Amino acid sequence: MKRYILILISVIFLSVSGYTQSEKNSKLLLIRCDDIGMSHSVNLAAKELIDSGLKFSASVMFACNWYQEAVEILKSHPEISVGIHLTLNSEWKNYKWGPVSGAGTVPSLVDSNGYFFPSRESFFANNPSIDEVETELRAQIERAIKSGIKIYYLDYHMGTAVETPEMRAIVEKLAKEYNLGVSRYFGEVDLKSMYSIPVDEKEGYLKTSLSGLDSSKVNLLVCHIGIDNDELSALIDENSFGLKEMSKHRESELKALISFSKINSDEEYGLTLINYEELINAIGLGNMKSPVQSGY
Repeated sequence: MKRYILILISVIFLSVSGYTQSEKNSKLLLIRCDDIGMSHSVNLAAKELIDSGLKFSASVMFACNWYQEAVEILKSHPEISVGIHLTLNSEWKNYKWGPVSGAGTVPSLVDSNGYFFPSRESFFANNPSIDEVETELRAQIERAIKSGIKIYYLDYHMGTAVETPEMRAIVEKLAKEYNLGVSRYFGEVDLKSMYSIPVDEKEGYLKTSLSGLDSSKVNLLVCHIGIDNDELSALIDENSFGLKEMSKHRESELKALISFSKINSDEEYGLTLINYEELINAIGLGNMKSPVQSGY
């Protein structure tokens, strides 16, 4: 049996029994890169990260215009665990997307132009129909499955799809129906994202974060990568928390991850990289548990 399975089983047993994991055991790190398929520049970054040899999981936005390119890239790399980044928002000025199911099918989820709303606040201000939310999320899952790529898990763009108990119940229902995992439902502990860290400090921040991982849990690092080119630098986040020079932040995350990929993570930090395929195989879909108390 592979070493990661032994470690994961140990984590589960120790969590249930209340014992503390021995420090000699490797810490577990799961890297999840979001927004794959959002744009060509994000897909280019994903390809560069794959080529670096780093083990990670890729969350694809199947509602976006560039998802087909993302699928082509990922089909050639089955070592990357693919998830569906369930999408109910379209946050960039002058670059919009709408529902897979069609604006006429889910009118309460879209603005007057048929696009998703840019923020959670504007989405809920339009009194979205729960039935329409299920219709749209199901359509995104069906598109993902029909793309021919193996799908392992669901997660949620900007947290909108699990913002209310009713919507979270839909996500859980669909995960069960399609035999998919849900990110953060396997006891993962979130590391603070690099996204808002200053551009020239991300690599140092990543190294510092990896030195203090929880040895009794699966540590989850959610990343947002991209290439700082004309396409990505033209995008402006319409949310109040949006970062200026977003493309530079995403490229800096990419560079930090590539730098990390060049070291022996077990020797340097005492950690083992895993992905969602491995996590799901080790823990099992039947052992998922809602992380509502964590805020997700």
